Amino acid sequence: MPELPEVEITRRHLESVMLGRVLERVEVNHVRTARHNTSPDEVVSRLTGRRVMDVHRHGKFLRVELDDGQIMVAHLGMSGRWSVNGGDEKPHTHFVATLDDGSVVKFIDPRTFGFVAVYDDEDIGASGLSRLGPDAWADPQKATELAKRLEGRRAPIKALLLDQGPMAGLGNIYADESLHRAGINPLTPGGELSTEDLERLLDAVRDVLDSAITHGGTTLDDLAYLLPDGQAGENMMRLEVYGRQDEACPACGAPIERVVIRSRSTHFCPHCQPPR
Repeated sequence: MPELPEVEITRRHLESVMLGRVLERVEVNHVRTARHNTSPDEVVSRLTGRRVMDVHRHGKFLRVELDDGQIMVAHLGMSGRWSVNGGDEKPHTHFVATLDDGSVVKFIDPRTFGFVAVYDDEDIGASGLSRLGPDAWADPQKATELAKRLEGRRAPIKALLLDQGPMAGLGNIYADESLHRAGINPLTPGGELSTEDLERLLDAVRDVLDSAITHGGTTLDDLAYLLPDGQAGENMMRLEVYGRQDEACPACGAPIERVVIRSRSTHFCPHCQPPR
């Protein structure tokens, strides 16, 4: 599933072609893509003719600010990706916007877990975006602030990072990588982490996300994520623990282990990340 680095890279590509442009023609070709509005026709009518004023991101969500105060919100889901001036990929191209300069942006989503919605301020307040914590990369918090969000929480820190409430943007890949770099066992209850632990974790999150963004994000073997220009990200080979069960830890040489936490595969080094 695309995470913060992949969405940030996508945001930059979309910003380069959409900023200041008018959405001249809009098509929505799958009802599930428009499921957060009443119908695909509503998405089309609310977007057509609108000028793009800014392209933001919060966690894994894209936020395209429009000239009438509405916001186009998009989430990539498990397999979604955006294409800029690329070829059609039927039957999985579910959203197409033609801009006033002739550029075309498309949302391609084989599994249809992603979506494109058009919200006003009231809609945003009633949506899942209202419960997101600070952005893990663009809006890093202090360890003391994260400690307050985790206070009393007995759930494993890995599960809490995936929850998006303590911080927004991490998924399975970068949560595993960040916890490994910080030397924190993923099963540790979030409320038991010290301020020093959380300082290491926040530093690790920033470093891991910086590296992933620099190297184009992580494209796994299923090619669910590609850059908007159709290229694969190059971060896969830089992952230290995710997907590397039984391989040697790059820090100490111990075999990487895999456990399941809240139905999610979790990879860690038992030597570098010992249990409490």
